[in-house]
Amino acid sequence: MPPESVSLPVAAERPVGDRGVARARAARNRRILVLLTRVLLLAALLAAWEALARAEAIDPFTFSMPSEIWDQVWQWTAHGTPQGSLGEQIWVTLQEALLGWGTGVAAGVVLGIALGRVPFLADVLGPFIKVLNALPRIVLAPIFLIWFGLGPASKVASAVVLVFFPVFFNAFQGAREVDRDLVANARILGAGRRRVMLQVVVPSATSWIFTSLHISFGFALIGAIVGEYIGASKGIGLLVSASQGTFNTAGVFAAMVILATVALLAEGLLTFVEKRLFRWKPQSRDGGR
Repeated sequence: MPPESVSLPVAAERPVGDRGVARARAARNRRILVLLTRVLLLAALLAAWEALARAEAIDPFTFSMPSEIWDQVWQWTAHGTPQGSLGEQIWVTLQEALLGWGTGVAAGVVLGIALGRVPFLADVLGPFIKVLNALPRIVLAPIFLIWFGLGPASKVASAVVLVFFPVFFNAFQGAREVDRDLVANARILGAGRRRVMLQVVVPSATSWIFTSLHISFGFALIGAIVGEYIGASKGIGLLVSASQGTFNTAGVFAAMVILATVALLAEGLLTFVEKRLFRWKPQSRDGGR
């Protein structure tokens, strides 16, 4: 007679789909927790600032207070600024930053990839780029003002020199980190130098380039603001300069709040685009951050 089959207890396993749902729920809960913690932390800091200023534990004239800063933002929004509407000032600064950012990114990507893939160019131009990178680029803003005048060109130039170098070095490193076997296989399959560059090197360096884009747009805004602060007829930097000239501390902080809001919106847009382009990349355990 055949031996009787013995049924062994099998540990209940969770279905794969349930595990995926659980991970997604945990990631969503963590994002909500992080967001709430950020909001509570910001609210606590603002409340402490307001209380200390009202109690005159800190000088309200020097440090202002959140309520006065909000009143200044609302006044500019509802009634405009001495230089025109608030939207116009934001748009002028944003235009200058975007032009400088686009130009600096394009130049940094092209030169970074070129020097990363052509050792001769890297040997020749490397020392010059290192010297230029060592210069304090903010001090170039007055020179650009002399060269290009009070118009947008001087602000765009200031933004370009701040954006170029972080993008260049990331593109350069990304081009050098391309898998040599991948390039060799592409050449074996008949790909020419141009095709290898466009279909292998550039896509491989894209992740490095996007890493620099997150910080480079902030640098573009800084370049535009510094140029406007030194000399301009419109822009957020001019609001800072005018507020400082009238000892309006709330106005200086209000301009900073507006600038921070623009930077955060740009960061969110870049993050959205990056996630759409790199959907194939696995997310980290903390929710992809």
